[in-house]
Amino acid sequence: MDVFEAIKGRRSVRRYLPDPIPEEDLKKILEAGTWAPSAGNVQPWEFIVVKDEKTKDLLAEAALGQYFITEAPIVVVVCANESESERSYGDRGRTLYCIQDTAAAVQNILLTAYSLGYGSCWVGAFDEEKVRRILEIPTGVRPVAIVPIGKPAERPYPPNRKPLSRVVHWEKF
Repeated sequence: MDVFEAIKGRRSVRRYLPDPIPEEDLKKILEAGTWAPSAGNVQPWEFIVVKDEKTKDLLAEAALGQYFITEAPIVVVVCANESESERSYGDRGRTLYCIQDTAAAVQNILLTAYSLGYGSCWVGAFDEEKVRRILEIPTGVRPVAIVPIGKPAERPYPPNRKPLSRVVHWEKF
């Protein structure tokens, strides 16, 4: 699949078939996350793969009742290791670079999942402390995204996009 086709074709899927994801596909999806760019090549991402139904239920509750999360056979919680970034870049590494780096990893995961025929959704609305407790995430590691992945049971329409003329500035803002 052409990268531009993946970028334009990927959608936020909120309905999934119960079909399992083969380990080989899951490995490709996770490996794509590790190939994201990162400040100083620190690679501060941590991936928690959740298959357990009870844990998915708890995550959906922590995600402000977004229960579609429970339909996906796999949920990947992407975390930023703030401590690793802070060691290299101080406060800016802890508060910004690790978030940017992790966001790039999430995008790679979403695009790779789509290219393999899966649907996914970037869930950012959740209670961080609840997710931290549910998954026993240590201090210095911050949950950034909950990403359910599975065969899509829906095909959402493409969302509207602002035209380039509204978002591109030449030389100065």
